[in-house]
Amino acid sequence: MKPLYFIQFFFILLLSTGLLNCGENEIIMPPPGGGQTEPPEGEIELDYKVSINGVEATVYEARVQDPPFSKETTNLDFGGNYSFVSFDVDEPVEVKIESENRLLSNAVLLPLEDNVSELNKSDNTLSFKIQKPMQLIIEPDGKNGPLLLFANPVEDFNLNLDDPNLIYYGPGEHHPTDALIRLTGNQTLYIDEGAVVYAGVYIEGDNVTVRGRGIICGNEFVWGEFSRHLIEINRSSNVDIKDVVLRGGATWSMVIRRSRNILVDNMKVVGGRAQNDDGINPVNSQDVHITNCFIRTDDDCMALKGMDDNSFNVERITVENCILWCDRARIFLLGHESRAAYMRDLIFRNIDIVHFSMTPFLLEPGEEMRLENVVFEDIRINGEGQNELIRLKPVVNQYMVTKVPGYINNITFNNISVTGKAGPYKIQLIGADESHSVRNVNIDEMYILGREVNEDYDYFEIGNYVYDFNILDI
Repeated sequence: MKPLYFIQFFFILLLSTGLLNCGENEIIMPPPGGGQTEPPEGEIELDYKVSINGVEATVYEARVQDPPFSKETTNLDFGGNYSFVSFDVDEPVEVKIESENRLLSNAVLLPLEDNVSELNKSDNTLSFKIQKPMQLIIEPDGKNGPLLLFANPVEDFNLNLDDPNLIYYGPGEHHPTDALIRLTGNQTLYIDEGAVVYAGVYIEGDNVTVRGRGIICGNEFVWGEFSRHLIEINRSSNVDIKDVVLRGGATWSMVIRRSRNILVDNMKVVGGRAQNDDGINPVNSQDVHITNCFIRTDDDCMALKGMDDNSFNVERITVENCILWCDRARIFLLGHESRAAYMRDLIFRNIDIVHFSMTPFLLEPGEEMRLENVVFEDIRINGEGQNELIRLKPVVNQYMVTKVPGYINNITFNNISVTGKAGPYKIQLIGADESHSVRNVNIDEMYILGREVNEDYDYFEIGNYVYDFNILDI
């Protein structure tokens, strides 16, 4: 076998067996001459035509499973490319969707069909009214080529094109030098509706804003050769990210490093084309508020990490009012690649998990890190028969520098519901040893397929070194 063929064969073997599971995969080098890039917009055969109050809207495409992660290689099928459209809502509007390629008569609206009124379906047309801003998924055939609707609140930003601290991208395609936009203190980046910017955004400074209805696009980045975070915030404070769309990341889509007082509001991550495209990763950061976001990824939707030492803990992170969809990995990953002293005071609430694969609530601290004071509440999950729902387990894994487990203490699950297909949905609590235990875990109002979770739930796995596990009475 020729050397090149052997390398390709070995890589495909690792993918198909699941042995290739890269960590951050942040590779910065000059852009390669080749690689797969996005075809011009006019050459894309879109599945949908969308009109808002009779006015046709622009429909964009997001790619899924680019090579080398195609379904033929991985034996995983995430439904192929999908579409999305973004528009503003300040009063009730009528949405009309037409398709020649998709049968719309049985389309499902997620996360909740009751969010719309006057719903009418036929084979090639679907229409309804919405009263307020929302994010909605139209699935004619499950995960196969859905349409995402992003109905935004009306813009409240006063755009001043004469502001010397403003970096502005108007409608059209843009390729910044070195595929990078750098922002420093007191600057604003505005990506207007209709703009597609092929670059990553790097922020290092205080009082920085990223706004607009446009797209920050990673479709031209090549996994394993040249990729940037679509947004990276480093050693900054008072940063606001609002309304933008992040499309097609080839490494972590958005990372927040060693920063504090960060707001991420109404941002949409439309990923799934490459592994390691995590949605939002707060790393050694504090006082982060993530709200009203949509995230679809191949890799973890929300991964909190404490990659630095004791000087930068992960604290006071709130994630709320979001819709999350993960094709291959976890919804919430807490503890991997973490060696900070603490990861604590975390709140995840009012969240819809529309699709997931691996354990959605995965808490696996190591390296003596204390993972504590975590609340998951008001979370609605669309189950598809998965094996496991919750895993609380201090571990030693391949990402660690010091091969010792961590600690878990004071975790609350309140008002959690799983609907959909039958499955085990196992709940696992296992301590590592007497010094690296799981303590003070409370379940209050959890329903799986309509059944209240109590002491008789069939799929508990409670191991050693678990203390003060409580299922509260209603």
